[in-house]
Amino acid sequence: MSAAATPPTLYIEGPAFWTPTLPGWDAARAAFRGEGTLADPPAKRPSPQVLAPAERRRAPDTVALALEVAAAAMTASGRNAADVPCVFISAHGDLSINDYMCSTLATDPTVLSPTRFHNSVHNAAVGYWTIGTGCMAASNSVSAFEYSFATGLLEAAVQCAADQSPVLLVGYDTPTVGPLTSVTDSRGLFAVAMVIAPERSERTVAALEWSLAGNPGDPGNAGDAVSTYTPPRSEAAKSLSGINPMAQALGLFEALAHLNDGAGPPVELQLSPTLSLRLQLRPPP
Repeated sequence: MSAAATPPTLYIEGPAFWTPTLPGWDAARAAFRGEGTLADPPAKRPSPQVLAPAERRRAPDTVALALEVAAAAMTASGRNAADVPCVFISAHGDLSINDYMCSTLATDPTVLSPTRFHNSVHNAAVGYWTIGTGCMAASNSVSAFEYSFATGLLEAAVQCAADQSPVLLVGYDTPTVGPLTSVTDSRGLFAVAMVIAPERSERTVAALEWSLAGNPGDPGNAGDAVSTYTPPRSEAAKSLSGINPMAQALGLFEALAHLNDGAGPPVELQLSPTLSLRLQLRPPP
């Protein structure tokens, strides 16, 4: 694909969403349309059936979140999880385990838990997914701090277009704990997923046109760049805005919720201070 070429239209299948107040895409879609309410009391963390019962109990929140939405997206897409490449996204990985690792290494390193150690790596969730589903296709784990969702979505879109193969996209983040709260503000559990496909299928929910766009400002001076993003519209989405980095996905999922009303304006997701990913959703042809 040349630098000047228009990226090919891709197709979204199986959108999945999970927060304690909107535990599932059906609940989120209704709330984003003003037709549903937030769960009260909030749901407890999900219990993904991809894992065996013992592993399910031991899995950290990041793994539970990621596998819950990943499985929901694959089920809704009607595809076999073992055959679909995947891109998993998290801005921070598991902050709770990171805090445990740092405090234990600083106080009594000989008691460090091997289980927690192997769950501390950034690709722990995608590792659990590929083992649990028997997936031998390519997998990737992406992090780009506050721009993580946009970066992961771009990675998945490019991979889908280049390989002409569907790609599972999964994003998740969890709260900051301990001293890390002084350097990053991440609150609550938040996870999203979808399958991005190169061709329309009977499970397609949206056509996706995507391109890169420069943000206003001097490219040589990031401090002059203007923040470009699609703000949340519904009260439900506003209640989740900014709770953790994965909330960057809200504009896209609100647009999906309203797609039956016709194509809305483009969704802007920042990739850097001077570059955005522009998304135009349309009803499937």
